[in-house]
Parts: sequence; C-alpha cells; structure tokens
Amino acid sequence: MTLFDTITDEIKKAMLAKNKVRLDALRGVKKEFIEAKTAKGAAEEFTDDKAIAILHKMVKQRKESAEIYKEQNRSDLAETEIEQMQVIQEFLPKQLSEKEIEVEIMRIITDTGASTMKDMGRVMGIATKELAGKADGGTISAIVKKRLS
Repeated sequence: MTLFDTITDEIKKAMLAKNKVRLDALRGVKKEFIEAKTAKGAAEEFTDDKAIAILHKMVKQRKESAEIYKEQNRSDLAETEIEQMQVIQEFLPKQLSEKEIEVEIMRIITDTGASTMKDMGRVMGIATKELAGKADGGTISAIVKKRLS
C-alpha cells in the first residue's frame, strides 16, 4: 500500500473517530500529495520517496509556525501546529539518533578522504543522499562541520 493510500485510509478513520486535529492534518497532507501529483511537469508516478519529501517539508513548516506563534504568545495556535506535526511525523520513516548520524558521517568522511572544510560540499552531497528521510539536514550539516573543522 502506498503512502497516498495509507493517508486516505487514515482520513476515513479520523472522520469516524471525529478527531478534528488528526483529520485536518491528514487532509492537508492529501492536498499536498494531490497538488504534487497534478503539478505541471510532475512525473507519471507519485512515489513514496516524493511523498516522504513532502511530509518532511510539512513537518518543518509546522515546527516553524509553532515557534512563531510561541514568540507572539499564541500558545493555542502553537499547540495546534505541534499536534498536527506529530500526526504527520507518524508517516515518516524512523529518524536516526545523533549518534547514528555521526557514525554514518564518519564513514562517509573516511570513504571520501575528506579532511578540511574545503571538502564539506562533497561530504554533504553524499550524506544528504544517503541519509535522506532519516536525518534532518541541519543536524547533518552541524555534525559535518564539527568533524571537518
């Protein structure tokens, strides 16, 4: 079952359970999926990889919105964003711990022979491809900088 189908099934379950926050989050996800499917120049097939990239983008947006709402003392809106973010995260692959990310980056640095900050671009390129969907880009970048400096 594709991620698109899973989301559709979960929308039905949320409707039956009358879970408004979950329903709103899942409808937002489905809307983004449909827009990506029908976008001009979109690939014939809507893959789970593309769906996961969209989910990551949506989680990041929710996190940023929640921070802005907190700064403006709108904890009610921030809480809704956080709840929706948690619903979306359920459909993402398990994230690696910082320790696991560090191990992978050290392996990449060793494999590429990188030793200075000049090699950061090469290491980041490989790391972001290999760890796509499993680790946050900011975390990867911070660890690469720490190891190469």
